[in-house]
Amino acid sequence: MPTPATLTALIEANRKVTRAITYLEAEQNERSVSYGDLYTRALGILFHLQKLGAKRGDHLILFLGDNEPFIDAFWGAVLGGIIPVPVALGISDEHRHKLLRIARKLGNPFLYTDGRSLERIGTFAAQVGESQTFEQLKSRVFLVDQLDDVSRPGKPHAATADDVAFIQFSSGSTSEPKGVVLTHRNILANCQGVTESAALTEADVSISWMPLTHDMGLIGFHIFMFANRTNQCLMPTDLFVRRPLLWMTFADRKRATILCSPNFGYRHYLKVLGDRPVDGLDLSSVRLIFNGAEPISAELCNEFLARMQPAKLSRNAMYPVYGLAEASLAATFPRPGAALRTTQLNRHHLTVGEAAQEAAAGSRDAVELVGVGRAIPFSKVRITGNDDRDVPEGTIGNILISGDNVTRGYFEDPAVNAASFTQEGWLRTGDLGVLLQGDLFITGRAKEILFVNGQNYYPHDLESIAHGAASLDLGKVVVAGVRPAGAQTDQIIVFVLHRGDLKDFLPIANEVAKLINERAGLEVAAVVPVKRIPKTTSGKIQRHLLEEDYIEGEFATEIAELTALRAALRGPAAASRTSIEEKIRNICDAALEGRKLDLHDNLFEVGASSLKLIEIHEQIDREFPGQLDLTELFDFPTIAELAAHLEGKLKAQA
Repeated sequence: MPTPATLTALIEANRKVTRAITYLEAEQNERSVSYGDLYTRALGILFHLQKLGAKRGDHLILFLGDNEPFIDAFWGAVLGGIIPVPVALGISDEHRHKLLRIARKLGNPFLYTDGRSLERIGTFAAQVGESQTFEQLKSRVFLVDQLDDVSRPGKPHAATADDVAFIQFSSGSTSEPKGVVLTHRNILANCQGVTESAALTEADVSISWMPLTHDMGLIGFHIFMFANRTNQCLMPTDLFVRRPLLWMTFADRKRATILCSPNFGYRHYLKVLGDRPVDGLDLSSVRLIFNGAEPISAELCNEFLARMQPAKLSRNAMYPVYGLAEASLAATFPRPGAALRTTQLNRHHLTVGEAAQEAAAGSRDAVELVGVGRAIPFSKVRITGNDDRDVPEGTIGNILISGDNVTRGYFEDPAVNAASFTQEGWLRTGDLGVLLQGDLFITGRAKEILFVNGQNYYPHDLESIAHGAASLDLGKVVVAGVRPAGAQTDQIIVFVLHRGDLKDFLPIANEVAKLINERAGLEVAAVVPVKRIPKTTSGKIQRHLLEEDYIEGEFATEIAELTALRAALRGPAAASRTSIEEKIRNICDAALEGRKLDLHDNLFEVGASSLKLIEIHEQIDREFPGQLDLTELFDFPTIAELAAHLEGKLKAQA
């Protein structure tokens, strides 16, 4: 089947295809929407958007947590030439900051959301002085709660291949997020390259729990599967977080052939799986599990494959890939069915221009890297020095990409565009890599970025949040992503300039961890006092030197002393006063891996990430169904406060 030139033509061509999207809402709750019904519903959404005043070229922010209305609205906008802008709903301040910044950057966008989310945005906007931005956004809002009729079709617009299809925005809670502008040509060229490389066909069945605000979720496991006329299944991300074992249960039940996850998902699944048997599952139908979106852990790949072997998962199903939003999605793929390829390199010789040096497996200097294959069709990949000239194979260098799949640039950001593209039009990805026997291995980042739970975060963004702590000035805080030996993902470490007593440092450390946790929903592994912050002669912070010192154990003594100080200040934990306090305490201790919380410990100060909060809320909801909203954990962040609030609710109902 020839690939349509636009997404508009694609959905029109698929109207009579006997395939469906199945929304997996719970273990025994699912809904299927045929490709034909999707087209009808999308046109019905378009009618309401056009009635609201949306026209071709306008922007529509999609701020929804529910997959089904998200997909309907996405295609409704596409059919009308309206440009969708997906933004993650989230539960932290970071996501609300990001929404308001994107709204200002877009100028005068429309917003598609639900009433409750709109109310929360309004409350938050008032707190941070963004009421004007919110009021302008509110005047152009379309609430999914009020949608009760999609029988009247809107008027579709015939797009061209070079029209903008949609915009993906990067992270940015304290800085301006960057909008990757993707055309219909970009997306469908990438689709064709992925289809050929991964041998996708109509016989495939896909399952994804990735959020639709993520390129792997929306582009890879919805649009690309839709283009290949597969039966696709979408599982809510929060359902995976709460009950990850359903992922493989669904894969067995639906006879899935294509799955996906970043490192975080495999680790989360294995942690909850524990020592449960898996031989009751039949995963023999799975031929590929895409592994991307964050640095790939060879150890975790092998652990997952070994653990799932009794479930008949093929040893060669793991499919490590490399891509980025600027490439639409994908840049390099290995050959389907090939064995996982890894190499051990010396971690001290991974700078641009150095020849890669092999290291003995398991040695202190060794870092194990996973091969991510070769450039897919319609995409080109180069490894260059800092002068943009190609380096020989086996040499560490900058990864540059070009092709029909690559963005033309960032939304209204000429300075960033000028810095991101070479004179010949190659995009500087900011990633470092090396070619070994033709295959690409990712060795690190030239740009400073953190990968946490499959998402990208900028250190300077988190540093700006940390500066909100008392007595901390610019330049005194350094945030880094560190992966100690044996760890399977980055840990967030905050280095703070401090030359005084550790007793004076402890409240600073607690406040920094709490701020980053509350604002960004991220767990800080350690806040470390340092006597100096290394910088280049031009004044640029040398994060890598602090990271290396941390891995080498240079700060182990200070960290141990801080731990002892915390324990001494806390004293013996107070006994629970009520059965509700005891239940909540047990839930929190289990979720936070036995940290044995005091009744008055603040969840954000002890490092309860947004994922941990979801887990805690899920367990509380099982004990007390429908009594607490997830956001109430922010309002009542200690066990004592939360228990008292819950007791008050229960008494009021009685």
